[in-house]
Amino acid sequence: YVAAVYEHESILSPAPAALVERRSALELMGRNLDIYEQQVLAAARQGAQIIVFPEDGIHGFNFTRSSIYPYLDFVPHSHSGKWNPCREPYLFNDTEVVQRLSCMALKNRIFLVANLGTKQPCGRWDPRCPPDGRFQFNTNVALGADGALLATYRKHNLYFEEAFDTPPEPDYAFFDTPFAGRFGMFTCFDILFFEPAVNLVRRYDLKQIVYPTAWMNQLPLLSAVEFQQAFATAFNVNILAANIHHPSLGMTGSGIYTPVKSFIYHNMESYGGKLIVAEIPVITADYKTNLEKTPVRVSEQSPPSFYAEMMYDNFTFVPVWGEKGELQVCANTLCCYLNYRRAALTDELYALGVFDGLHTVHGTYYVQACALVKCGGLSFSTCGQEVTEATALIDFQLWGNMSTPYIFPLLLTSGITLDFADHMGWKNNYYFLSKNRTSSGLLTAALYGRWYEKD
Repeated sequence: YVAAVYEHESILSPAPAALVERRSALELMGRNLDIYEQQVLAAARQGAQIIVFPEDGIHGFNFTRSSIYPYLDFVPHSHSGKWNPCREPYLFNDTEVVQRLSCMALKNRIFLVANLGTKQPCGRWDPRCPPDGRFQFNTNVALGADGALLATYRKHNLYFEEAFDTPPEPDYAFFDTPFAGRFGMFTCFDILFFEPAVNLVRRYDLKQIVYPTAWMNQLPLLSAVEFQQAFATAFNVNILAANIHHPSLGMTGSGIYTPVKSFIYHNMESYGGKLIVAEIPVITADYKTNLEKTPVRVSEQSPPSFYAEMMYDNFTFVPVWGEKGELQVCANTLCCYLNYRRAALTDELYALGVFDGLHTVHGTYYVQACALVKCGGLSFSTCGQEVTEATALIDFQLWGNMSTPYIFPLLLTSGITLDFADHMGWKNNYYFLSKNRTSSGLLTAALYGRWYEKD
């Protein structure tokens, strides 16, 4: 099928904390929706059957609970019956934004997924009802090619969003299409947690995901395109991921991903939006990962280990020296192993790092990671820094005795481009990732394990 995602440079309120009238909120959002309208038309002309827009693309961000209120639409939670906002605008008040989105879908005969802020009144009888008498949700809507509201999803794992409430229960949101079957949806930070993202994919055996996000890149392990790709690979799904475009805030990185191919956009240099349209296969069966011979056990003369901070976590590293070698490094119950060979020696320091513990900065979640990374300079203290360029071509086999079945394989190359492993998967109690000759210099090759039970 043909899919489109739009990385949108949103027009932001100059003073998001200021209180404004609904009229001026609609005026600002209308300017963003004008751009959406052009992009839906452009995507439809290229044959797209579905288009996905980013999180916070219509209203922006940095609001307070009260300042966002004029920007919120009323959208009934999807299970309340059939509604076509474009054809039946009179059914509910304060639905101007969702009406416009619905009409875009209808006019262009395209499925459309967008993110907006919504409100839902609640009563004193509800113990979870906020003091101001309403819930405010960070919401995705999915609209059919006839403009009908097919599904809503309220973001569960909020990322420092004081304007919004967490829904009482996780939403498992999905909708059906004639061209690719069932799509599931979740938002941004959700991708790192079991609820609802992993549970949704597993419970409904989903093969297509739509994913609005407003993601601030963090190298070396959590760049947007790197993790979007890893999720597609780990769960054998197609992902349509639309990110916001604000390079000054570190925000870029969208794509259309299959488990074996990706069409991405990552641009920290220039401004303006970007439409990606790609034709991808509908996944029906699982891709089988093939593993070669079990690697040799590593001999014990590893170089000296050292500690350095990476992604705010205290990793234990060993340097990757010389043309070839075998290394191991352990922390807690996790041991990571690496066999490597460099095509040529370059003046670059690489290190193999391990972390097995609770990550506590910008969210709390348990990580088990084995990571081969390029360091920022030639001293050990630079390992774990954000690096975007590399020249070393390295053949490697990386593996670890991970304690969780949820492993996200990361493979990032120079200029924030993606590569695909030759082999990956489980053998005995080890997870393996191997690659002969990356397409460009290696930045990161990692097994990023999420041990959800220990969050």
